Amino acid sequence: MRNTRIGLLPLYVELYDRTMPQLRPQIDEFHKKVVGALEGAQLTVHTSNVCRTKKEFNDAIQAFTKKDVDAIVTLHLAYSPSLESEGALKNAQCPILILDTTPSYCFDQSTDEAQIMLNHGIHGVQDMCNLLKRNDKIYSVFAGHIEHSDVIDRIKKAADMAKAAKIFQTAKVGIIGEPFEGMGDFQVRDREMRDCLGIEAVRYDWEKGAERIGQVSQEEINAEFEQDKNVFEIDKTLARDVYDRSARTGLGVRKWVRDEGLSAFTINFLATAGSRPGLPVMPFVECCKAMAAGIGYAGEGDVITAGLVGALLSTNPNVTFSEMFCPDWKNGSVFMSHMGEFNYNVASGKPFLTEKEFEFTDAQNPTVAYSTMKGGEAVLVNLAPLRNGRFLLLVKKGEMTRIDGENKLGESVNGWFRPEGGLGRFLEEYSKNGGTHHNVIVYGETPEALGYFAEYCGLETIIL
Repeated sequence: MRNTRIGLLPLYVELYDRTMPQLRPQIDEFHKKVVGALEGAQLTVHTSNVCRTKKEFNDAIQAFTKKDVDAIVTLHLAYSPSLESEGALKNAQCPILILDTTPSYCFDQSTDEAQIMLNHGIHGVQDMCNLLKRNDKIYSVFAGHIEHSDVIDRIKKAADMAKAAKIFQTAKVGIIGEPFEGMGDFQVRDREMRDCLGIEAVRYDWEKGAERIGQVSQEEINAEFEQDKNVFEIDKTLARDVYDRSARTGLGVRKWVRDEGLSAFTINFLATAGSRPGLPVMPFVECCKAMAAGIGYAGEGDVITAGLVGALLSTNPNVTFSEMFCPDWKNGSVFMSHMGEFNYNVASGKPFLTEKEFEFTDAQNPTVAYSTMKGGEAVLVNLAPLRNGRFLLLVKKGEMTRIDGENKLGESVNGWFRPEGGLGRFLEEYSKNGGTHHNVIVYGETPEALGYFAEYCGLETIIL
């Protein structure tokens, strides 16, 4: 997971350099201080020189484009006439995050008059934002003192979501098999995905897939087994041939993901039918390992949810594909599960690796690793297709409940999401707004952050 890259654009006015050059040392010092604060938030900061004129702004934006920044952060060091920066910002190809801050924490009646020239950037922000709004630019505003508020943390969160949005809008999502026949909620035509979301669906080449699987060596499988000894609690009755055939298929899928440069993939488990050498068994374990390694996944041929998981994993390792299965009315939660796929990063302990009875096709039994999902604050996210190329991101805050004691559902993928405000109301609102049956659980995230993601992707959003 790479650090998020931002371009810091410090704005100033040439008039002050001509008439009050003595201000620049203090102006430059504050600029450096902000750079340090942003770097302290684990952002990779590419800053331009202080910009005052149209040419300087244009040069800065062009440099940020070459650096492939995920977002531009503006910093008004004083008033800056908006028409100087308008053209450059109009051409910016990434979200613009406005850091609305000043050096002084307190500016009351005891303040020295000289401090006015160092602390009046906010009306430059207002001038610029009016033009951003009029030009239909995507931007967010974050106001506060860098040492006495959470403004840097909020900028960091928004910048991370800008990175996730960029990854989502350029996603290459592999698909093995066809979308599950009859499941209509998540199915979107390839052209609509490409034109409206930016997602490219990459179809699995069965012949090449069979070659990759056939080329997996026993040495590679043995090395994988040695690693798995540290990751899993392995069923003592698990036959090595069952492990080997699952690992061989999984490693072949891993090579496919690498060779195609995929950010995510999806598999319809029914594609294992017919003893096809391109998918001889359902590689449940590899689907889970992929998510733990930052590659998105969703089941049953759901390309858009797989792309969403991959994008959100770029900023947070504790993201998993899941489904709402059974309501627990008594405890106000819903049982989350799937056939065998979840991100091992969210396991509450070592997953139990065992053989799975596979009755859905004539394929041989695969391995699967079960665990209970860990407890913690989380949001449930869903990407719902609507009419006419529109997509809606549904977001619900809640918690994954911690499970202690006996768990009779332990030999399955299992966890319980408790939504804020009550289960019944949540389920009503979720289905009223067209939520699909595939979900994403994001630990430690906020609805506000997912709102930034949706805005930067051009998605409609409802926080339930």
